[in-house]
Amino acid sequence: MNLDEWVAGSTRELADLAQLADGTPAALDELLHRGLEWLGRIAPYDLAVIFELEGALLRARAGRGSLFRPEVREYRIHLDHFPSIRLAIEERRSRVFTEDDHAHGDGDLFDGLMDFPHGHACMVVPLVTGSEVFGVMSIDRARCGPYPRAVVDLVEVFGRLLALSIHCIRQNQRLARAGLESEERAAALERRIGEITEDASVLGDSDSSQVRELARQAALVAGTSSTVLLIGETGTGKERLARFIHEKSPRGKRPFIPVNCAALPSGTLESELFGHERGAFSGALRARPGLFRAADGGTLFLDEIGELPLDLQGKLLRALQEGEVLPVGAEQAIKVSVRVIAATHVDLEQAVAAGRFRGDLYYRLSVYPLRLVPLRERMEDLPAICRVLLQELSARVGKASLRLSAGAQDALRHHDYPGNIRELSNILERGAIRAASGTIERADLALFVSLARKRPAAGEGGSTEALVTLAENERRHIQRVLRATGGRIYGEGGAAAILGLPPTTLQSRMKRLGLRRETNA
Repeated sequence: MNLDEWVAGSTRELADLAQLADGTPAALDELLHRGLEWLGRIAPYDLAVIFELEGALLRARAGRGSLFRPEVREYRIHLDHFPSIRLAIEERRSRVFTEDDHAHGDGDLFDGLMDFPHGHACMVVPLVTGSEVFGVMSIDRARCGPYPRAVVDLVEVFGRLLALSIHCIRQNQRLARAGLESEERAAALERRIGEITEDASVLGDSDSSQVRELARQAALVAGTSSTVLLIGETGTGKERLARFIHEKSPRGKRPFIPVNCAALPSGTLESELFGHERGAFSGALRARPGLFRAADGGTLFLDEIGELPLDLQGKLLRALQEGEVLPVGAEQAIKVSVRVIAATHVDLEQAVAAGRFRGDLYYRLSVYPLRLVPLRERMEDLPAICRVLLQELSARVGKASLRLSAGAQDALRHHDYPGNIRELSNILERGAIRAASGTIERADLALFVSLARKRPAAGEGGSTEALVTLAENERRHIQRVLRATGGRIYGEGGAAAILGLPPTTLQSRMKRLGLRRETNA
């Protein structure tokens, strides 16, 4: 067999083994044994051993030859005792041991285990590819005299091919482990989605007419592919409602991918959303599909959409309008079928007026806006919400049958909840920790409730009312007038006349503020 035939044959052999490997430890062992068998065709040996590097220790992983015996499988070598082997690994070059090396250098590799004569044919080949070091391959022959230079060069080439094949199988192993972890995460996520969907479905049983209307509107839009914009304060459950809409949609069995636009660094957000090609920027060692392609066929939930940088808003608009994304560094756009649900706690119309948000993107996102009701406007649901939260808290704080005393319930009713249900959950958990028994008393909540803003009880002065934004103050005032007029906008005594606005202007403001006439009658 000439050199070209050998290189071609060994390359095919190792590539086939690496490609067909299933990522299990047995696949790697098969590769190593087959590799040693192929090696014997160009470098005769009596013992060939592949050692895997673990820290500074070389552990025998595979062996072959007439002198191979079971004890070799348990053999270990410390690199501190063999500086020449360490140097071979660092320099990525094969090392031929001479008679002088055996007599006055590091000594024989198998001293104490095998009885090779000094000066026998011996070499060590590093198994390294890129920055990944697998270990070394030792080759010994009982006859004296070093291996010829041509054979050493050939074996060095073979060592690089073998190291590359080992790398491929290790990569398969990592992918297999990641796949199992992903399956476990996916199963856990499915269980969580089921819980969230069950929570969201009870919106229709709320005692608040606003919440029941929200549930009705969410169910209506769920059956479509329309883009939805969820508007609500922090802690009102925007992601829960988004999952509910996804689960009730024809895409319910496809992926639901949530992303918080405010949590990702602006420098990586484009790559996270749209993906990138290999080499598109420094550190892009491999291509990434991006979240749009991960959500293909399903739903992408863009939370805190108001925080999306202006330079990315145009690319998002294109993805929504054209149904395609252009990965960073790519020349060809890729078609995707993704439903987008966006969410924000800021006034996007004000952001548009201030130049912080594109108007065309705002109108593309707000095809079907839904305003989530803050807790202070659905206080009739407070007892039911508390019951659910206390059930969840029981196991966490180690107290069964948690309940609220009448005094504690009264304290909670007069709290403003700027953090909404999330804040309520925290207050209840703190109270449950302080409670001496399963009953949470007013005193257990007093410290935490008094530190937060309170809403005045009926008949009390407004001097302690929570400070809110101008838009929120406008929304509340219009809402009070609508309630006072029974939802009537036009005519004498109507809401528009009381507010001193043209009826069309009032309707426009109601739409902007998320107010609906029928929900405030």
